[in-house]
Amino acid sequence: MPRFAANLSMLYTEHDFLDRFAAAAADGFEAVEFLFPYAHDSRLLAQRLADHGLQQVLFNAPPGDPDAGQRGTACLPGFEAEFRRGIEAALAYAEALSCPRVHVMAGLAPAGVEHAQLLATYQANLAWAAEQARAAGREILIEPINTRDIPRYFLNRQDEAHRTVLDVGAPNLKVQMDLYHCQIVEGDVAMKLRHELPTGRVGHIQIAGVPERHEPDAGELNHGYLFDVLDEVSAQCGWQGWVGCEYRPQAGTTAGLGWFAPYKKARRP
Repeated sequence: MPRFAANLSMLYTEHDFLDRFAAAAADGFEAVEFLFPYAHDSRLLAQRLADHGLQQVLFNAPPGDPDAGQRGTACLPGFEAEFRRGIEAALAYAEALSCPRVHVMAGLAPAGVEHAQLLATYQANLAWAAEQARAAGREILIEPINTRDIPRYFLNRQDEAHRTVLDVGAPNLKVQMDLYHCQIVEGDVAMKLRHELPTGRVGHIQIAGVPERHEPDAGELNHGYLFDVLDEVSAQCGWQGWVGCEYRPQAGTTAGLGWFAPYKKARRP
């Protein structure tokens, strides 16, 4: 049975952020993820996790300067020092939150810069980040993102992400496979699950309905079928990752969790 993590940046937005941990636990989630923790003291976040019996399974490294339009700096020549400071900050939070993995955003491809230069910068930064994370017992994840949601994003396809992981060659560098982005860019999602999970290069999966990014039981993807595929392939290859629920509820979060009922475990009070 898939293990689901509530994305607290997108779910439970009817609550203040620090109150979302309690709401997720009350609805039966055993784990959480979110985008960026840096506005909150790591000790306070760790206490919320402990208070509600939750695991932190993923968050993002700092994305650079969002006010300047940055969506990550990993591929950007000239931003290596800022990238490294961000990784150091992320790994400090990962240690405090006992979080095993950190997603590193690639960034937007700037006009006028050759793809080869961006790729070389990207791979060099990822190699450095993976080495720092390895020493800390963490994984670094990269995620292909569709260019409809983030135009000019540097990494868009599953094969590109897996090729990058192979080229860098770090065992703790893995792919964050978001089925929402995958469907928009490529489709053939079930076969990609069957092909990619057994490679050992997928560190995390995320879901959302396509195309509106609402609950997974809305839209063109049959998530019930995909969860069955995930169970089948996981049983064969031993994949034990988490599935992050990174979608925008159509109404209240709890009201839209009918899809989750067959999968949640009874939690002790």
